[in-house]
Amino acid sequence: MKKILIAMLIMIILISVGCSNEPSNDLNEEQQEDKNTETITYKSENGDIEVPKNPQRIVVLYGTLSGHVMALDGNIVGVEKWSMDNPNYEGYLDNAVEVSDENIEKIMDLDPDLIITGSTNKNLDKFQKIAPTVSFTYGKLGYLEQYLEVGKLMNKEDEAKKWIDNFRAKAKKSGEDIKAKIGEDSTVSVIEGDNKQMYVFGDNWGRGTEILYKEMGLKMPEKVKEDALKEGYFALSSEVLPEYSGDYIVFSKNTEGDNSFQETKTYKNIPAVKNNRVLEVDTNKFNFNDPISLDYQLDKFIEFFLGQ
Repeated sequence: MKKILIAMLIMIILISVGCSNEPSNDLNEEQQEDKNTETITYKSENGDIEVPKNPQRIVVLYGTLSGHVMALDGNIVGVEKWSMDNPNYEGYLDNAVEVSDENIEKIMDLDPDLIITGSTNKNLDKFQKIAPTVSFTYGKLGYLEQYLEVGKLMNKEDEAKKWIDNFRAKAKKSGEDIKAKIGEDSTVSVIEGDNKQMYVFGDNWGRGTEILYKEMGLKMPEKVKEDALKEGYFALSSEVLPEYSGDYIVFSKNTEGDNSFQETKTYKNIPAVKNNRVLEVDTNKFNFNDPISLDYQLDKFIEFFLGQ
C-alpha cells in the first residue's frame, strides 16, 4: 500500500513540474495587451495626437475615408450609412454596425480605440473623450495623398506607398493604350443624376474622375472644364446635357432614380449615346476614391475602352 502511495506522490510531483514549465497563457495575453496599447504620435492637421500603434477597433464616421481603412486591413467596428450601402465593401464590414455622428452612446458601447471623422463634425470634443480621434478635411489633400496619410495614421505607410506606386503605373499604362485607341483629342464626360437634377464632374470628385483625368490624362470637354473643374462638380438640367457631353460618357447611375430622361430625343441624339460610347456604372460603387473603389473603377475603364 505504501508503495502505491509513494508512486502516486511521485506522479503528482512530476505533473506539477511539467505544468510549471509550460508557457503561461496569462502572460501571453498580457504581452498581447501591451502590444495593442502601444502608441505612436500622428501629426494630424490639428496637431500631434497619440494613437494606437496597432488599432484593433476603429470607428469611421466619414464615408470618403472608410475604404482607405479597409484597404489597410483595419478592423472597422462602426461606420456610417454610405459605407454600409456600398457594394464594393461587401466582406470588409462583417464586424461593423451602422452608426452616425449623433450616436454617441452607441459608439461608446463599441469601445473603439481609434475614431476617424471629418473636420466639420460637430461632436469632435465628445468623441475625443471616448478614444483618440483624428479628423480630416475633404479635399485638403490629393486623393492619393489622403490614402498615404491614413497609412501613416495606421502605422502602415509602406503598404500605402506600394499600392499607390502600382496603381499609378497601371493607370498610366492603361491611359496610354486608351489614347492610342480613341485618339489623343477625344474627350470624356462624367455625369450623374436623374430627371430632377444632373451633375457633371471635374477631376477630384470621385466617380472615377481622378483616374480618367489625372492618371490617364484623358481630356474633358471645354464646357466641363469651364464650369466644373474649379468646384469639382456643376449642376445642370438634362436639357443642356449635350453641351457638356464628350466623345465618351461615364454615367454614374442611380438605378432607383427617375432616369426617364434617357428616353428623350435630347439624350438619344447626343453623339456619344448614338455611337454606343456610354459606360453606365452603379453610382454606389463609383462615389468614392479610396483604393478599393479606385481598383474597381480602373478595371471598369479598361474593360470599357480596351475591351480587356
